[in-house]
Amino acid sequence: MAEDSASIRSLRSPLGRVRGMGSAKGGTHHWWMQRVTSIALLPLSIWLIFSLSRLIGAEYAVALQWLGNTFNAVLLLAFLAAAFHHTAAGLQVVIEDYIRSDLQRFALICAVNGLAILLWLATTLSVLRITL
Repeated sequence: MAEDSASIRSLRSPLGRVRGMGSAKGGTHHWWMQRVTSIALLPLSIWLIFSLSRLIGAEYAVALQWLGNTFNAVLLLAFLAAAFHHTAAGLQVVIEDYIRSDLQRFALICAVNGLAILLWLATTLSVLRITL
C-alpha cells in the first residue's frame, strides 16, 4: 500500500514512470533545439533583412539573380529550415501548456508539425526551382 500512495504523490506521469524519465529528462532535447534554432536565426535574420533591403525597388531579374547566387540560396534555405523548426517547436510548447485533452493535444501537435513540414517543403522547393 505504501508503494501505491508514493506513486500517487509522485510528480512523474505514468508514462514517465514506465520509461524512467522524470520531468527534466523528457524535454531537454526540445529545450536545446529551441536554443540552437534561436541562435541560428539571429544572424540569418540579420543577413536576410539587410539582403532584402538592398533589393527594394529592384527589378525582377535582379531579385532572381540574387537568389541564383549559391551563397544566398544556401543561407535562405538554412533560414527557412531553422524558422519552420523553431516555429513548430514553439507552438508545440504552447499547445502542451494550454490544451488539457490528450487527444486534442496530440491532434494539434500533429497538425502543427505536418503544416510546418509542408510549408518548409513548399518554400524549399520554390527556392530550389528558382535557383536551379
